[in-house]
Amino acid sequence: MTPLSTLTRYRTLIVEGHEGPGRGLLIAALARLGFQIRHMPPGLHHLDPALPYRELLAGPGRLAVDSRLIAELVHGPLRRGRSRVTWIQALDFAEAVAERDGAMLHLTTTGRTPCERGHRPGDEQATEAAEAASAYTRAFDTLAQHVPVVTVHVGEASRPTRAIEPRRHQLWGDTEQLTIG
Repeated sequence: MTPLSTLTRYRTLIVEGHEGPGRGLLIAALARLGFQIRHMPPGLHHLDPALPYRELLAGPGRLAVDSRLIAELVHGPLRRGRSRVTWIQALDFAEAVAERDGAMLHLTTTGRTPCERGHRPGDEQATEAAEAASAYTRAFDTLAQHVPVVTVHVGEASRPTRAIEPRRHQLWGDTEQLTIG
């Protein structure tokens, strides 16, 4: 994973890419570094998808935005055949982020193939995930011409980032010492 200390040189960070437990952990770490966190709603503004983002960028202070604008640029064509965000809007947004001393964080997972992650060949979900990963890479290659892009590896796509310990119930264990009555 990219050392978090390298991200402190930016005043604005736009978090885009892989959805999963690693994303939440990264956002929590950014909050500990002093970034004000803003989670954007899942729906886009009906007339101007970038409007809420521009309004956020106009504010003061260090800002990290859990964004969905580039996600729409990537997933829109895969799911609906077109995106509600145009490339012009995305590039204008990228330039606004750069003007605010910012960068876009491209969140990725391991490079394992869908079969290595336990998906069967022909699995639609695995195919869409692979297509989305490729589309994110192309999108960020284009955006990198207008704004710094930092690729952050956030773990594996199909596993939690740490093992969850089973919870021990109160009555388990020393049942011989339990007195009733």
